[in-house]
Amino acid sequence: MKTLIVPKHPAYTYVKGNVYYFSRAIPADLKSYYSKPRVIQSLRTTNRRHAEHSSRLLSVRLEDYWHDLRLRNTEPPCAHLLTREHLQGSSTVITLIQALELYLSVKGLGRTDMFFRTARRNIDYVIDCLADRPLDMYKTSNAAQLRQRLLEKGLSISSVQRTFSVVRAVTNFTISELGLGIRNNFTGIYLPTIHMGEKRRPIPTDKLIELQKQCLLMDDDIRWLVALISDTGMRLAEASGLLIEDINLQTPTPYIDLRPHPHRPLKTHASTRHIPLIGVSLWAAKRVCLNRSSGYCFSRYNTKDKTSSNSASSALNKWLKSVVGSGSVVHSLRHSLRDRMREVEAPSDLIDQIGGWSLKSVGQNYGDGYKIKHMGEWMEKINLNAGRPVCRPLWHLRSIDDNSL
Repeated sequence: MKTLIVPKHPAYTYVKGNVYYFSRAIPADLKSYYSKPRVIQSLRTTNRRHAEHSSRLLSVRLEDYWHDLRLRNTEPPCAHLLTREHLQGSSTVITLIQALELYLSVKGLGRTDMFFRTARRNIDYVIDCLADRPLDMYKTSNAAQLRQRLLEKGLSISSVQRTFSVVRAVTNFTISELGLGIRNNFTGIYLPTIHMGEKRRPIPTDKLIELQKQCLLMDDDIRWLVALISDTGMRLAEASGLLIEDINLQTPTPYIDLRPHPHRPLKTHASTRHIPLIGVSLWAAKRVCLNRSSGYCFSRYNTKDKTSSNSASSALNKWLKSVVGSGSVVHSLRHSLRDRMREVEAPSDLIDQIGGWSLKSVGQNYGDGYKIKHMGEWMEKINLNAGRPVCRPLWHLRSIDDNSL
């Protein structure tokens, strides 16, 4: 019986100081392109499986590159018909999509699904504008074109900055990993900054009262979503991705059990939380449950694979502007809730717990946090509809008995 011999290390690798390195000899006919006889590069991992994957990927990339180098020395047929630009030879550098896959295969280890979605979404912006090109074919003028196109599409300055941050990171990583002698032309491009006057501001209380009144009057799923956010401070993606089972109305203090779902992950660990339902958010939660047509609270924005918060954002912001004026977006409701909690002098760690903001001190991470009853008592202090006669008839007509659910 033959004994199966397992190689000590994956192909083209060796270990130095517990870290795997890639090492491969440069073919004789291509040595003139290199300053050293071997390609040696750290794989930045101590894990054999990860090293094997990275080594295989890098080896394939090298073979493709070497193949293209050899083609450079081949006289193209009918060369007299080629333009001067193409006669000089096409790029042999990997494309942006290939660079993204390389980036995710290494940087994505142990990361959440949100990391992958964010990277792919921002690279899609680049490809939609500039097409998928070899990395060395993106010029500084293309980067400037991308900036202008994104701003013209209505993306916020922070979103444009995020897109450039991602494409810079992917490009720099690929240049470093593959030892490419090219420049990252997405760096150094001017990006506008967020001035104080452009930052998202809270919605004034009088306009917030009018907004909530309009939600009660119009009484449809879009207004339920706005109302739900206005008195909970949830992020739009959090609220639009809720399931019916996340709403708890049968407890002394009704609340949202906000947790990640396959179709809608959460932004941070602190985002998983319980949020008391008060004011119009309680009304909206009841309306959602009474009119449920599926397991989703807001079916129009969800599939089994994804919550389309961008679609929700466009519709909600357009309506919000018509009610409270320009300068406010749905996310402004989150800022407003924080300010309202400060005005009633709620403890800062309680505010952070309700809003899912990361706790600011080590001590705040100890213990289980505030009980739902205690949080509800504080939130009742910011209820804009408590004791307001203008809302009483609407509450009577629109609310439902918990026992009917």
